[in-house]
Amino acid sequence: MPLQFADRLNNVETSAIRELFKLLGKPGIISFAGGFPDSAMFDVEGIREASNAALSQDPGAALQYGATEGYGPLRDQLAQFMRQKGAKDVASDQLIVTTGSQQALDLIGKTMISPGDKVIVEGPTFLATIQCFRLYGAELISAPVDGHGVKTDDLEKLIAAHKPKFVYLIPTFGNPSGALLSAERRKQVLEMAVKHQTLIVEDDPYGDLYFGEAPPPSLLALSSTVPGSRELLVHCGSLSKVLSPGLRVGWMIAPAELLARATMCKQFSDAHTSTFAQATAAQYLLAGRMPATLDKVRAVYAQRAQIMGDALRRELGDAVEFVQPQGGLFVWARLTGAGGKVNDGNVYAKRAIEQGVAFVPGTPFFCANPDHATFRLSFATVGEDKILEGVERLAKAV
Repeated sequence: MPLQFADRLNNVETSAIRELFKLLGKPGIISFAGGFPDSAMFDVEGIREASNAALSQDPGAALQYGATEGYGPLRDQLAQFMRQKGAKDVASDQLIVTTGSQQALDLIGKTMISPGDKVIVEGPTFLATIQCFRLYGAELISAPVDGHGVKTDDLEKLIAAHKPKFVYLIPTFGNPSGALLSAERRKQVLEMAVKHQTLIVEDDPYGDLYFGEAPPPSLLALSSTVPGSRELLVHCGSLSKVLSPGLRVGWMIAPAELLARATMCKQFSDAHTSTFAQATAAQYLLAGRMPATLDKVRAVYAQRAQIMGDALRRELGDAVEFVQPQGGLFVWARLTGAGGKVNDGNVYAKRAIEQGVAFVPGTPFFCANPDHATFRLSFATVGEDKILEGVERLAKAV
């Protein structure tokens, strides 16, 4: 007898990125496809000291079951971390610790989305978000973006027309776009949230990975300047891109009513995020090592991003267009088709694999009306020499 799976699975499919990784076993492949940090950047010694401190200072708490809301000392440290980044009034009881920020998005889906509900996302946006929200039956609506993030005039028209359950944005160095939402547009987003009484979900896993000047304050930090907006804002954060994805430590700051329901749903899925991982993260933040770690990571990624951008302009010329990233992990590029060259990212990806280099075509990152000419490159995990060699290979494939 065939298994009868839940109808909700009809709305999703296997990640195109995961499928692409199956092709990367070919010897000699240079991969710009990953969306993860460089493991060489992990502060292994600092994490080792933090885990030892967690086991020596309170081993019972680190190894025992814990509160679903999160390990108390870590919630305190995360609240302080957010206050240092401008969200001055964040208290520990206003956040829950999640198993990566991905779980925060899943909890938002569980608590907020009923089948048929409309949700606005950026076009393009994080692929896993598209899959997650569709799993819960959302009808996704795409809001256009440019090099400065979501186009707020278009976004407000979509909010007025569709009255969505919420709007999901990655304002700071988004995945895959790398775009940085301007300070002016950030305030406009908060103002339209109040005007239309629409919940805004701010996903911020990359905000600390800036090159040069710090980005504008988060929507959460700016909400104090727009009366009524804080009650209409959810903020998701993560240590995955700046400390270690293996710790699986994220958090969600949300209105009390939503936080309570998200905590209840989290009880059903994993009871709580690993207490040992939480205790380790708490000790790491308490030790004050994060600023030096961030300085190191920013410098390395900034250099790699510049080398990749320069190489793309030199090797591919007018065959490709992109905005030089100011932070994050990605270059979001678009094929122009100039001179009769390839203008489809999916075709280009296959040709690039034949030349020994991999990236992710842009199509899967759109919930609707995909721009097939786009593609995403990650510079984070590739050394400088390999970046140059990889871009030379891309030039042969175009």
